[in-house]
Amino acid sequence: MKEFEYPFDSAYLLKKRKSIKRELLAEIEAAKAGGAKILEKRIAILGGSTTHDIRDMLELFLLNNGIQPEFYESEYDQYWNDVMFDNAELVEFKPDIIFIHTSTRNIRNFPTMRDSRETVDTLLSAQLAHFEALWQKAAETYKCPIIQNNFEQTFYRLLGNRDAWDYRGHLNFVSHLNQKFYEYAQTHENFYINDINYIASCYGLQKWADPFYWHMYKYALCMDAIPEFAYNLANIIKSVYGKNKKAVVCDLDNTLWGGIVGDDGAENIEIGQETSVGQLYSEFQGYLKAHKDLGVLLTIDSKNDEENALAGLNRPDSILKPDDFIVIKANWNPKDRNLLETANELNIGSDAMVFIDDNPAEREIVRSQIVGSIGAKVAVPEMTAPEKYINILDRSGFFEVTQFSTDDLSRNEMYKANAERAKQQASFADYGEYLLSLKMKAEIKPFAPIYMSRIAQLTNKSNQFNLTTFRCTQADIERVANAPNYITLYGKLEDKFGDNGVVSVVFGHIDEKDSAIFHIDLWLMSCRVLKRDMEQSMMDSLMAECAAHGIKTVKGYYYPTAKNKMVKEFFAQFGFEKTSEDEAGNTTWERAVEKYQNLNRYIKVNE
Repeated sequence: MKEFEYPFDSAYLLKKRKSIKRELLAEIEAAKAGGAKILEKRIAILGGSTTHDIRDMLELFLLNNGIQPEFYESEYDQYWNDVMFDNAELVEFKPDIIFIHTSTRNIRNFPTMRDSRETVDTLLSAQLAHFEALWQKAAETYKCPIIQNNFEQTFYRLLGNRDAWDYRGHLNFVSHLNQKFYEYAQTHENFYINDINYIASCYGLQKWADPFYWHMYKYALCMDAIPEFAYNLANIIKSVYGKNKKAVVCDLDNTLWGGIVGDDGAENIEIGQETSVGQLYSEFQGYLKAHKDLGVLLTIDSKNDEENALAGLNRPDSILKPDDFIVIKANWNPKDRNLLETANELNIGSDAMVFIDDNPAEREIVRSQIVGSIGAKVAVPEMTAPEKYINILDRSGFFEVTQFSTDDLSRNEMYKANAERAKQQASFADYGEYLLSLKMKAEIKPFAPIYMSRIAQLTNKSNQFNLTTFRCTQADIERVANAPNYITLYGKLEDKFGDNGVVSVVFGHIDEKDSAIFHIDLWLMSCRVLKRDMEQSMMDSLMAECAAHGIKTVKGYYYPTAKNKMVKEFFAQFGFEKTSEDEAGNTTWERAVEKYQNLNRYIKVNE
């Protein structure tokens, strides 16, 4: 919904929350009826202050992202007790995510001017130990991601400017405590910081921490700031569950530079350090280019002659160059058509794209012509003035980073290598000879710690070649990897054009009642390696693992969605027999392990 695009009207969302929720739920039900799979997640909110309005706003933002939440909400200031003393209701709730909503108001022992440095260090250690015990108990008991607020700065400075650096200053104490939280996050997977220190600073600390709301309602922040808070929190949650965008689709004129290159000429557009306007566009180009290291794909969609477009990008002072873009569509076709063609070439959905254009008419055309179900729409932020471009994109949270792998650093190169493979394929009359020419090598092994983050990413991103579309957090993947009754496999593939990274994931469990039966719970593969014998290689390895475990029968499952029809008959090609199908199209398949013959012909595995 457009009401949730940043910057949004917080007062409107608070006032209309009930009617907006009804509208969002209606969209959710319509999406389900149309075959869309909506994520349903249990979220425990453990508060050190009043949280029900945060819950209400968080629900709206999650629904808008296609996540339907169910909430557990602790009683006021019972966040620590609920976890440490195993509140029965929380245990029964079995949360998928735990959010700990504490603030500076929950720091009970600030330093005083009479305290020595040693005393202050003791206070700091005690406060940190209070939270570390909470985090460790929650992780051990619930084995799910934990989101923890850091601390906003205090709204007054007892020592004036000295409060920031004196070891007895409250600001100094908060800064050191925050740093301890960050160090914990750096060394613990599935633990995330909700940076309310930054959000409160952006909002305005004096307004954010208005004492009236604390003493009247026990709110840690003012009412009007709650949507901003919930929006930031929702961005973390939707990122954990793979709801990030994957690509930026950029206009050129008055978006990446000032002026119209076709009219003004490349030499006269505003970019570089010569003018203040040119500096604005250069800073924005640098901001976009930095996203390549996050694995974000950059593309062009511009009404321009390609020659003019390239001339603008090839200026010596342009930060972005033609090679930075995976796809460049500079032509006179409708931009919505260009965007859909780009999505098709990249083999991603249009809902994974962010369309950036200074022209409100073009934005509206793309927004209205490329429709999708709730949580699955192309993002079209309101790009107003160039000095606000970075702020709008940055606060929109399209690319919130909760998991980061080495594959992200090289994703752009992987897509470019795919384009080279496509060119070479066109030169071969025989497809088998083409596959042999790629000189492919695969690494297929049980889940390894180094790839846990990437494996979790894949489960939340892969939609087309995904038989059951289970969505897993990294905590889920680690739990499966360590379970004795599970078989897990990841597949990496490289060829003469480069390393594709981890592209396939399979895991399943041995039947509790009959150890001779194995159930495939999840099977997915990146479509960029489709029809290269990687699926055959994975099946060969899986059957070998099953045989080694004494398994006689393998059962596979297919659950249809709006996007995974391509694998409807996947198991049939491996000799599985369909044993059941219900009205929704969910199918069950099985085959004997005995007499299975390897099918991979073109990939060298584990050599």
